[in-house]
Amino acid sequence: MTAILAIGGTDSSGGAGLTRDAAMAAELAIHLRPVVTAVTVQTDETVLRIHPCPAQTVAAQAHAALSIFPAPGAAKIGMLGSAATAKAVNTALPAGLPIVLDPVLKATSGGTLMEAGGFGPLLRRAALVTPNLAELAVLAGTGETAETQAAALLAQGLQAVLVKGGHGTGDDSIDLLFEAKGTVTPFAASRLAVSKRGTGCSLATAIACHLAKGAPLPDACRSAKWDVHRWLRC
Repeated sequence: MTAILAIGGTDSSGGAGLTRDAAMAAELAIHLRPVVTAVTVQTDETVLRIHPCPAQTVAAQAHAALSIFPAPGAAKIGMLGSAATAKAVNTALPAGLPIVLDPVLKATSGGTLMEAGGFGPLLRRAALVTPNLAELAVLAGTGETAETQAAALLAQGLQAVLVKGGHGTGDDSIDLLFEAKGTVTPFAASRLAVSKRGTGCSLATAIACHLAKGAPLPDACRSAKWDVHRWLRC
């Protein structure tokens, strides 16, 4: 059975984090191997506490998960919480493993989960980074449009950036895939009058699942967009 590695935090509300990752992977018939970076105490409205796992414990979990046959075909990274954990994860993951990095900076229910400068070389190593519009602005630190901000990140050495349009406006929710080779690919779906926590987790996990199955990056993003759209309609 195809497997992915999912690195992130737990969420006691069940709305986001590793719980949502596992649910999406199960829908796509992919086995998920979780690596816990932090235990968070959350409701749908607020973050009450965050208990980080030691960086060496995170690395040990990753090594154990990677040692199991069959080896994961991709990794999805969500909440890291600290630069030390990001460094440990970067060291633990093998070369050539496709990485989808959801740059979690804040919880939807409030609370800072990571400083923008803490990702280090993981940002450049990832096959894809999936910021929402707010995260894009913070990571880029410059530019006034999604296009100029994504260009700024690619200029820093990132391989590909998927700018999520869920927080935008208009009848359609349009995600834009910017790749270092210069291509820009849009993925549109009708904007739904529904809001659920965990959409970012779901999208990044679905992309990792499709990459693990061997899909090219644009196809993985396109399929994952519809996977999340289907989940939102439920």
